[in-house]
Amino acid sequence: MGSTVFERQKPPASVIRHALTGTRQSAFWLDDLPPRVAHPALTGEFSADLVIVGGGYTGLWTALLAQRRDPGARIALVEAREIGWAASGRNGGFCEASLTHGRENGLARWPDQLDDLERMGLANLDAVQRDLEVWGADADFERVGAMSVAVEEHQLDWLDDWVVDAAARGEGGTVARLNETQVRDAVRSPTYLGGVWEKRSTALVHPGKLASELARVASERGIEIFEHSLVKRIDPVDADGRIRLITTTGTIRAAQVVLATNVFPALLKRNRLMTVPVYDYVLMTEPLSTEQLASIGWQDRQGLSDLANQFHYYRLSADNRILFGGYDAVYHYGRAVRPAYENRPTSYETLASHFFTTFPQLNGLRFSHKWAGAIDTSTQFCAFYGTARAGRIAYAAGFTGLGVGASRFAAEVMLDLLEGADTERTRLDMVRKRPLPFPPEPAAAIGINMTRWALDRADHNGGRRNLLLKTLDALGLGFDS
Repeated sequence: MGSTVFERQKPPASVIRHALTGTRQSAFWLDDLPPRVAHPALTGEFSADLVIVGGGYTGLWTALLAQRRDPGARIALVEAREIGWAASGRNGGFCEASLTHGRENGLARWPDQLDDLERMGLANLDAVQRDLEVWGADADFERVGAMSVAVEEHQLDWLDDWVVDAAARGEGGTVARLNETQVRDAVRSPTYLGGVWEKRSTALVHPGKLASELARVASERGIEIFEHSLVKRIDPVDADGRIRLITTTGTIRAAQVVLATNVFPALLKRNRLMTVPVYDYVLMTEPLSTEQLASIGWQDRQGLSDLANQFHYYRLSADNRILFGGYDAVYHYGRAVRPAYENRPTSYETLASHFFTTFPQLNGLRFSHKWAGAIDTSTQFCAFYGTARAGRIAYAAGFTGLGVGASRFAAEVMLDLLEGADTERTRLDMVRKRPLPFPPEPAAAIGINMTRWALDRADHNGGRRNLLLKTLDALGLGFDS
């Protein structure tokens, strides 16, 4: 069994200790926001045409696009805590065109519709950019693309296959293959052996600003937002054809409901085994000096990730900090989502070690922030959809870590479903068919941890997948973040 570059070229322990001394356990994107506008809690009885549960990207996009479709509708959004506090404020800020968690996953599951899915995904990313511009929403949106880098010899063949496939589809002009010299000229890391730069399929955003700006626009358009209003129960449809939602502080009745709670316990029993929460860990550096930034290049500011199963993703912020996250994807028994899981020193130490292996010239740089968050993973690695209560409730969940852009597409899908509309979106198999659920405990924990072990083993064995992974691939099952 071989070793990885991050094991062969580990920095001294003193470098890691120095970098993590004084690091704040808090999401940088949320700390970086100006004083927020607080929204009231729902109290008493309230009535709306459409109520949306969940104040992250999925819920906010749904509210805004519903208002665009029907400007006269009374729309309310209820959030258990504060707008954007969960996954929407804690992610890496990669806003990708892919709706299928990458082309390979889409090809394995929906090969006959993949061309349509990719076309719709790019159109959706264009629409995100256009909406933010029209609304004057400042979310530090940068359409800079993303570069995937090989850090092990066996990954070079994957890059070659990637560009051959792109050329065959007529996308060679926007997908560039870089050799070792070229990739290190673009971003100076001694770990890079080659790369592929997809120039139009990814934008970078400030996650906290995106959530707060979408909320601002929603409020300005008359959408009523209630915070600190946890929905505890959904009652059956009443005699008037309306649904009553019971919150901790009041009740709300509506003709239609959208559930955008993602990783949190499903309000519909049918969805309680459809996702598992996977904890992802992130570091953010202090701002780089002019000299430090020059030492790594990165003038095109594209997002970066490597090609391992346990991969890293990283990018520059507007003030030239480096966000460095990924690698560890941790599941806790019982599908629990708890603040205590966010402080995992071994994960932060591992990330810091890998950061300085990637950029040894930045020795001495400190991390200002460290944080974690739960990702709603589904067995198909991307969102699933459905309706309940005779079509009066629509839901989407299971984005598996690529929800920043896909959340807008999900909003359109759910609104189509509520309208009962026959659209190109609702005809997609990804929308019409549900993935397999995860098993209950203890089978879920056993299976997920065995899969994590197998993925790590593959990274140490030239990328070769063992029988467990091959079987899961054949069944269309798996675990990812």
